[in-house]
Amino acid sequence: MASEVMHEGSNGLTNGVITNAREANPSFHKRLEGKVVIIIGGTRGIGEEMARLFVAHGAKVVISGTSDTRGAALAAILSPAASFVHCDVSVETDVSHLVESTVARHGHLDVLVNNAGVLGSQSARGGKSIAEFDADEFERVMRVNVRGVALGMKHAARAMVPARRGGCVVSTASVAGVAGGMGPHAYTASKHAIVGLTRNAACELGKHGIRVNCVSPFGVATDMLVDAWRPGRGRGSEEEVEEFVRGLGNLKGVTLRARDVAEAALYLASDESNHRGLEPGPPQGGVMSMTIRARYMLDKEIEKSLSIMKE
Repeated sequence: MASEVMHEGSNGLTNGVITNAREANPSFHKRLEGKVVIIIGGTRGIGEEMARLFVAHGAKVVISGTSDTRGAALAAILSPAASFVHCDVSVETDVSHLVESTVARHGHLDVLVNNAGVLGSQSARGGKSIAEFDADEFERVMRVNVRGVALGMKHAARAMVPARRGGCVVSTASVAGVAGGMGPHAYTASKHAIVGLTRNAACELGKHGIRVNCVSPFGVATDMLVDAWRPGRGRGSEEEVEEFVRGLGNLKGVTLRARDVAEAALYLASDESNHRGLEPGPPQGGVMSMTIRARYMLDKEIEKSLSIMKE
C-alpha cells in the first residue's frame, strides 16, 4: 500500500542541501528553479545524490523508494523542498499514486527520474552462465529494472501530455546497456531494454515537447555494487571497488562517483538540454574502449568469486 510522508523545515549548509562552495555562492545559477521532480529510487546511492543536487538547484523533489526509514530521513534533511512517497516500482498502483499525489501537491510534474534498479544475483545461477541462470531471479530483475521504468514513463506521460507544459524523463541505464560482457545476464538485458525503451518513448513523446533520455554510467561504488562485489566473501569496500573499476578503463586517473552521474542527470533535466530529445546519454567512466587486459581482469575476478562460493 502506498504511503506518503511530508516534512517541513529549513534548508542550509548544515542539512546537506548545499553540497559544495559553488552552490553556496549567492550568485549560483539554479538550473531547476521552480521545477517539480520525482526521483524513483531516490533514497540512497546515485538517487540520493540526485535528490541533494536537484534540491540545491531549486527543484521541488519528491523522493520515492521502498525504504520508508531512509526516504523519510532524507526528505527531512532536504525539507521543505523535498518530500517522500513510498513506491515499489513493480506495483503499478504505487507508481500511479506517486505521480498523482505529486501533481495534487505541486500542481504539475516537470521531470521524472527512473533510478530504481537491482543488480541481481552474482552467482553462477544468476550471473555467469547462460546455461545455468535462475529464471525466477531473471524475472525479478526485469520486473524492477524494465517494468518499473516503463510504468514510470507511462504515468509521467499521463501527467505531462495533458498539461501541455512539456517535460522530461531521465532513466538510469548502464554501460551494460550498450556493451556486452559488463554484468550479469539479467541486469545486462534489463539495461539494454531501458535504452531501447528510451528511444521508443522519445519518438512518441517528443511531439508533445517531452524529452526522454537516459544516463549510462559504468561502475560506481554505491551500496548496491559494494554489497555484491565479493559474493561469498563478505561486503567489499568503496576503495576496493573504485580501484578495480579504475583499472578497467582507458581514461586513467578517473573515478566515477554518484555525484558525476547526478550531474549528468541534472543537465538532462534542465532546460540546457532542450535539444536532447531523442537519444540516450553516452556512457560515463571512460570504459567503452575496453582493453583486452581489462576484459581479462573482469573475467578473472568473476571466476575467483564463483570458485569461493562453490567451496
